[in-house]
Amino acid sequence: MKTVIPPLKSQGIKTKLVPLIADLLPDYSGNWIEPFLGTGVVAFNLAHNKAQLNDLNPHLINFYRDIQDGKVTPSRVKDYLVEQSDFLLNSDLGKDSYYYEVRKRFNHSPSSLDLLFLSRAGFNGMMRFSKKGHWNIPFCKKPQRFQQAYVTKIVNQVAAVTHKMKKGWVFSNGDFSSLIENATESDLIYCDPPYYGRHTDYYNSWSEEDEYRLFELLDSTRAKFIISTWHHNRFRANPMISKLWSRYNMVTREHFYHTGARIENRHAMTEALIMNYEPPKKPISPTDIELQEFSIPQIKPLFELEIR
Repeated sequence: MKTVIPPLKSQGIKTKLVPLIADLLPDYSGNWIEPFLGTGVVAFNLAHNKAQLNDLNPHLINFYRDIQDGKVTPSRVKDYLVEQSDFLLNSDLGKDSYYYEVRKRFNHSPSSLDLLFLSRAGFNGMMRFSKKGHWNIPFCKKPQRFQQAYVTKIVNQVAAVTHKMKKGWVFSNGDFSSLIENATESDLIYCDPPYYGRHTDYYNSWSEEDEYRLFELLDSTRAKFIISTWHHNRFRANPMISKLWSRYNMVTREHFYHTGARIENRHAMTEALIMNYEPPKKPISPTDIELQEFSIPQIKPLFELEIR
């Protein structure tokens, strides 16, 4: 499948995992429920006509609401980025000063277009906010960032998301619990929460208490659910797998996140996709998948596929 890539960038985006998630989805007739929308990459590729899409970060939700309402359009994005590119290149105070002007402006009076600019001009494609909710990523040090080809790429991504968005999609900004509590047996819940025990540049932190609260809600839901989390890397394993999630069906896949400033700090991570249903037996090439015993001690998922 050809994956639609959203215009916003963030650490931990699930672009490369979308085809695998698609293969694991069950049949369902109700709502696609996503309590942790993030950049929206999974929803824009896999959600049906009815969806409840939520995130604690109000800026992400406002961005996609503005697209849904026609306030942010491909043509407006093009005009805005061309204008911002000129300001970035010709700032009197220096090549990077205009970025910080936009950052200050956004933190004082947030706008969806400024969020898009900061997302694409910030260091290493990261998304991070302070405890006060202020964007605090530094400049990427590339004043010529918004060349014509790059602007066209972003505009096309906005157009693709606009095309994929359905009238029956409801965007909300709040805690994840109510969406899960109100889910019915005909719904499907996809969760991509902040990863416990990992550095996060998300809008909020994620504690052990949060992980337990999410587990208790999903453990008691009538809906089918699938959750993304980290399983292990070369240094350590996710303790929540053995504590909470190992009772469910699980698929693992090794994946790289290129977010570190130095290449030697970028390591492979094994992702886990955890389900409360038996995943569909879809035909997959034996050269792509190998059934193996898992080697990390004390973590024994009930169902596992190691995908290379």
